[in-house]
Amino acid sequence: MNEVLVEELRQLPVSRHQIEIVERKGIGHPDSICDGIMEAISQALSRQYLERFGSILHHNIDKALLVAGQVERTFGGGRVIRPMELIIGDRATFSAGGVQIPVQEICLETAKTWFRQHLRYVDPESHVNYRVVLAPGSEELRAIFDRREGTLPGSNDTSAAVGYAPLSPTETAVLEMEKHLNSPTFKSMFPETGEDVKVMGFRRQGTLHLTIAMPLLAPLVDSESAYFRKKEEILAELHGLKIADSFEAMTCSLNTLDRQGHGLEGVYLSLLGTSAEDADSGQVGRGNRVNGLIPLSRPASGEAAAGKNPVSHVGKIYNVFSHYLAAKIHDRIDGLQEVYVWLLGEIGRPVNEPQVAVQLVLDEGRDFQGLTADVI
Repeated sequence: MNEVLVEELRQLPVSRHQIEIVERKGIGHPDSICDGIMEAISQALSRQYLERFGSILHHNIDKALLVAGQVERTFGGGRVIRPMELIIGDRATFSAGGVQIPVQEICLETAKTWFRQHLRYVDPESHVNYRVVLAPGSEELRAIFDRREGTLPGSNDTSAAVGYAPLSPTETAVLEMEKHLNSPTFKSMFPETGEDVKVMGFRRQGTLHLTIAMPLLAPLVDSESAYFRKKEEILAELHGLKIADSFEAMTCSLNTLDRQGHGLEGVYLSLLGTSAEDADSGQVGRGNRVNGLIPLSRPASGEAAAGKNPVSHVGKIYNVFSHYLAAKIHDRIDGLQEVYVWLLGEIGRPVNEPQVAVQLVLDEGRDFQGLTADVI
């Protein structure tokens, strides 16, 4: 274990900054779709490797592109003109010890299952085309997995990550708002809404404003007037939510590009519930961080965690573990306003030997003396 550096940060916590900006992309956002499917494929392959060989073999399913399709929308309906295309990469183990693994079949079935479980109006057979472009990894990286029993693998990349705790009230509000908008309860109240939700939170001093993008489903909205009536009903429901007690005021806006009197050009309609149907492509790594947020006021890790190998890729392991450690430190030591944990792993070195730094923002009057020992 390397030496752990612990230092005091003499700064205001994010919650006391004059401004704070936080974003969250919902499950139907094209970037979230890529992250979700690639992570599901990594987990499915890991299960296969464990069942067949007793260990997780080399793979990184962390390169994907969801190419937007083309649709025609009308009030009350529409049709798919060109399907979306999901391109699945990067590396996987196709055979070991003379045993073949049906990697392509696992990828396709997992992707189709994900679409069925998360997007109500996407038919994974007719609305999406698939291209699997996985290939075997390099011999050097595959050799990392040929380790003695009982030993940890070496890192298969040089990578750093940072995690923090606790969430600020703004971060919590953004997280809870998106979860509410994609919850079964909300969808039963407003079945006309799609899953492609994006929430952008902007706090200026004590006032929080949430800008929300969420399409209404063309087959369930038969006119422009019906669209704007439903939009007003949704906004009334959102303004009645009790998710923002920490603020002096909270306001919401929905689909701010809308323009009454402009027909189809003035409303945010979707045929399938996701803008990937024709407006916006998606990629792994452009979505939420591992804590479910895109927190612009915080330091952020450069690695995308989704789809990476869970036993050797420190770009994934340290992303998750840094947030876990920060939360544990904050929960167990009194007098800490914020905790930041930094982890750095070097390729080839054991995954349990990172460089570690911990930064603490203290309560006013809290003495830093002795905290290093408490943290370690």
